[in-house]
Amino acid sequence: MVHGISLPPNQFGGDEVARLFTGTLNWDAHPYFQGLRGMRVSAHFYVRRSGRVLQFVSCRHRAWHAGASRWAGRERCNDFSVGIELEGADHIFYTDAQYERLAQLCAALRCRYPIRDIVGHADIAPGRKTDPGPAFDWQRLHETLATL
Repeated sequence: MVHGISLPPNQFGGDEVARLFTGTLNWDAHPYFQGLRGMRVSAHFYVRRSGRVLQFVSCRHRAWHAGASRWAGRERCNDFSVGIELEGADHIFYTDAQYERLAQLCAALRCRYPIRDIVGHADIAPGRKTDPGPAFDWQRLHETLATL
């Protein structure tokens, strides 16, 4: 499942997302963080705008990225999906490096796991979530995947 995240919103390059996923975010460092206080959130992978990939949770373990969710008739997508967060925002285009790395990561995961669908957070939680947003080019991802 593909997500988009930036902390604070629309700001890139800091370590706040990694700190959120590891439970070390300083809630007082920015007013926006107060609304996140106490949230349990994580992802398997995080793809920086540079294309650098960080892994936070083994794919054999559950990450807390989906929240209340449903896909293909199944509830609780955290139980059966891999969460890949892209450093970004719904309305800001993702980088070439991110598309390339995301496609490589998805291809590698497909070789190891029985992955049928690659979907966005908005697909599994419509009305609640919008990421990775309209700035994410799904066709480009699928075309890049087809070349690997």
